[in-house]
Amino acid sequence: MTDLSTTTPPQSPNDYLDRLNPEQRAAVETVDGPLLVLAGAGTGKTRVLTTRFAHILMTRRAFPNQVLAVTFTNKAAREMRERVSSILGHPAEGLWLGTFHALCARMLRRHAELVGLTSNFSILDTDDQMRLLKQVMEAGGIDMKRWPPQGLMAVIQRWKDRGLTPARITAEEDSDFAGNKARALYAGYQERLKQLNAADFGDLMLHVVEVLRGHPEVLAQYHRMFRYILVDEYQDTNTVQYLWLRLLAQRTAPTPSNICCVGDDDQSIYSWRGAEIENILRFEKDFPGAAIVRLESNYRSTAPILAAASGLIAKNSGRLGKTLRPGRKDSRGEKVQVVSLWDSVEEARMVGGRIEALRRDGHDLAEIAILVRAGSQTRAFEERLITLGIPYRVVGGQKFYERAEIRDAMAYLRVVNQPADDLAFERIVNTPKRGLGDTAMRQMHELARDANIPLLAAAHRLVEDGGMRPKPRQALGELLTGFGRWREMLPGEGHVVMAGTMLDESGYTDMWKQDKTPEAPGRLDNLKELQRALAEFETLAGFLEHVALVMENDEQAETRRVSLMTLHAAKGLEFDTVFLPGWEEGLFPNQRALDEGGEKSLEEERRLAYVGITRARKLCIISHAANRQLYGNWSSAIPSRFLEELPPDHIEQEGSSSRRQPMAAMPSAFSGQFPLMARRPPRVIEAGAWEVAERPAKTAAIPVGTRVFHQKFGYGRVVAADDNKLDVEFDKAGRKRVLDSFVEKA
Repeated sequence: MTDLSTTTPPQSPNDYLDRLNPEQRAAVETVDGPLLVLAGAGTGKTRVLTTRFAHILMTRRAFPNQVLAVTFTNKAAREMRERVSSILGHPAEGLWLGTFHALCARMLRRHAELVGLTSNFSILDTDDQMRLLKQVMEAGGIDMKRWPPQGLMAVIQRWKDRGLTPARITAEEDSDFAGNKARALYAGYQERLKQLNAADFGDLMLHVVEVLRGHPEVLAQYHRMFRYILVDEYQDTNTVQYLWLRLLAQRTAPTPSNICCVGDDDQSIYSWRGAEIENILRFEKDFPGAAIVRLESNYRSTAPILAAASGLIAKNSGRLGKTLRPGRKDSRGEKVQVVSLWDSVEEARMVGGRIEALRRDGHDLAEIAILVRAGSQTRAFEERLITLGIPYRVVGGQKFYERAEIRDAMAYLRVVNQPADDLAFERIVNTPKRGLGDTAMRQMHELARDANIPLLAAAHRLVEDGGMRPKPRQALGELLTGFGRWREMLPGEGHVVMAGTMLDESGYTDMWKQDKTPEAPGRLDNLKELQRALAEFETLAGFLEHVALVMENDEQAETRRVSLMTLHAAKGLEFDTVFLPGWEEGLFPNQRALDEGGEKSLEEERRLAYVGITRARKLCIISHAANRQLYGNWSSAIPSRFLEELPPDHIEQEGSSSRRQPMAAMPSAFSGQFPLMARRPPRVIEAGAWEVAERPAKTAAIPVGTRVFHQKFGYGRVVAADDNKLDVEFDKAGRKRVLDSFVEKA
């Protein structure tokens, strides 16, 4: 092919390069051969990627259709197109620019017949996928109550994300879902898709990878077509995306692999949805001789914030290494504040109070964010902000009481409190599925309307009079008996215990336990947080009235709002002031993640902490509580290990983390459930503006290797000790971090 760089000069001067710092310019001008750009937070990643794209076109190295540019979101693709057009001085047309799935859909239309489809194949949405999968499971005789279709869909999508067709699934990759029938069901599902001339979202990439793997002539065609490949957010790629890029980029000599991947290994936080950090870590192995450019000049945050974030992430071993430094002249600022509080109630008050003070000082509410590790944490802050009249928005998710699982649970509670609540009863009468279809619902509605009685009363009559088929009649009868039993529990057991019993006995909790989607654990956490909220009220009626008022409160005229979101949702965003609450062992780092992934998950949790800190431009406030009320129970909490890893020279402590001690005689942090107890804190001392518990006299140290006993975890052996915190390898519970005051020598 002709070298376009020697034909005609650029149409405009290279002033677009003058706006770059030396690191950025090196990334733009290193155009030939493989290149990895390690772009730290706030270092101008998007500017580098778009300027490099425009530079390739401006210097005539390639025509627009000879550059493949890949993003993760349509928004990022639109922004790239607009920026490239701005540099070129005219609309950029004929580009192969888009998301992974959009580009693969375009390719698959060209080669559909190679995977048994035609070019006009349909792309199924989530509802259609689930309907089709249910048909396949029904044909296979699978009990869908025991093996929910959502669980199988999660298994299939996980296989597709790993680039596995049914034929490529090994024994190690196989699943025991539905008695080891998952692979056969997957094959049946794929066959039905072909019969319908359809593909689901995961097929778009999987089919194209199979085409490129199995048809060298097609792969060679794309090698000739794409002279340059640009990839954004490379650290977030999963296995099938990695395979697709490697196939397109790994050419045979002497043609160079002109692939440029931009990403940050320190911001790889999406393993739960398939992202593989190893993809970016092995770039040099995949593309020998690759150049690496590190973007380390941060134009977002102050020097103390950058120093704190860099000191923390340096504790990770699985990284390529870089250190953020201030890129602005006015980079001085306040140190990162670490606030120690007695309990989670005080934490919510502290955050709300400081936001109120910032608002009085003229701080823009839209430049304030509260970033939490788990979605269930948002409720306490939502209610505090509502109490103070501070407008807020939940980013990347619904407000707590608007979430589907909370609305369902609230509907159950409303029926217990008010049997005539037809809307609530109708919402949950067949949730979870009880075989009460359209016919049963029509019968209940007709009887209620004719007799002018509530739906619940109509349901009772149908069950008593035998006006339904046996199976739905039995299911409905069991539900109605349950409501009677739960209502009777209220005077003696109380509404908190009743709520937990009701959610369990109704099958609602088990429905989410059986759900294998990534969202299910969070939904279960939210249900437990709802029980915690119930404990704050004397009666069920009082709680329901409170929620009704909360739901009506929002959406006032003021549009500038505090942002409330999880740390995962915050990636890519930035704010002047950021609050990072709940930095405690078990909550952050998250215990479930550590149990499932060990050291690898710990490093991802640390990357998540790094992402949180680097969202702040001017002020970052981290907080932790000595006691946290979870699901109606008070739990003592150990400060997160990440707090100890922050460089002390850039931290300003408030409260007294060194003198704080959790409630005596309580289980270790997040070690499980225990009876609801009244808040009876021990004697406290004043420490700055906050009350913190006074630490008792230090007991004799427990040496490493000592055999110990813990009331929750049983027997184990101390494997590491850090002041009063012990790492214990328990015989049955595995490795846990506990306070020395909660174990005794065995």
